Amino acid sequence: MRRFYLLGFLALVIFDTIAQISLKVAATQALPFVLEPAWLLRIFSHPWVYGALGGYVGAFFIWITLLRRAPIGPAFAASHLEIVSVMVISVLMFGEHISTQQIVGAIAIMAGIICLAITESEQTGN
Repeated sequence: MRRFYLLGFLALVIFDTIAQISLKVAATQALPFVLEPAWLLRIFSHPWVYGALGGYVGAFFIWITLLRRAPIGPAFAASHLEIVSVMVISVLMFGEHISTQQIVGAIAIMAGIICLAITESEQTGN
């Protein structure tokens, strides 16, 4: 069961990250933003928007599957790991800068997930 959780949450983070990064690329390629039909056509002409849709659909199905078996506390917390992965990939792909607050926040997210996982493991006796 532990392997199921690890692979499931890894897949969830991957799909969520793909969705977020794809959406960012599609949005930047469709600039300037003007809420009109021409802008919508620019958005949907980029393959990245379909990567985002695929990522969100994949993440949804993985999330639903995980919720059938995983404890809700750690599952909900672990589902937020994409915040950290998107931040790291944004630095690598887009040259974005990470502030000290973002680093502290990423560490807090990871520490919270670890604490919830340890607590859940102790309660179930694993």
